[in-house]
Amino acid sequence: MNRILLTTKGAEKLRAELKKLKSEDRPAVIEAIAEARAHGDLSENAEYSAAKEQQGFIEGRIRELEAMLPSAEIIDPSTLDAQGRVVFGSTVELFDEETDAEVTYQIVGDQEADLEHGQISLGSPIARALIGKEEGEEITVLAPGGEKHYEILKVSYI
Repeated sequence: MNRILLTTKGAEKLRAELKKLKSEDRPAVIEAIAEARAHGDLSENAEYSAAKEQQGFIEGRIRELEAMLPSAEIIDPSTLDAQGRVVFGSTVELFDEETDAEVTYQIVGDQEADLEHGQISLGSPIARALIGKEEGEEITVLAPGGEKHYEILKVSYI
C-alpha cells in the first residue's frame, strides 16, 4: 500500500470534511430519498435516482476518508528541520524566469493538493524537481506545456 502523506492542515481539513459528510450531508440525502420515495413510482422518479446517486457518492467518500485518515502519516511543516532544503510540507517561493513573476507553492500530499491555493502534489513535476534543492538553486521542470525554468528564492516550513 502506498504511503499517504498529509500536512497537519490537510489532515484537519479532511477530518472536517468527514464530519460534515456524516453529520450534515448523509442525513440530508437520507431525507431527500425519503421525500422522493413519497412521490410514488420509483422507476420513473428522477429525484429518487439523483438522491440515490448522491448517497452513493457520500458513502464512498466517507469510506475513503475513514480508511485513509487512520493510516496517514501526518507531518507538521513547522517542526521540520530540513536545513533549508525543499522537503514534503515546505513552502517554496520561486522566480519564474519566463514570466518574471514570483510564485509560491507548498508541497503537500495528493489528497490535499489545490493549485488555486498554491498547494502542489508531491508527485507533480514541479514538486519532484524541487525536492532536495536549496535556496538560490535553479531548476528546470519538464511540464506538460514544455520546459519551465525557476530559481528558488526562499524555502520555509510553516
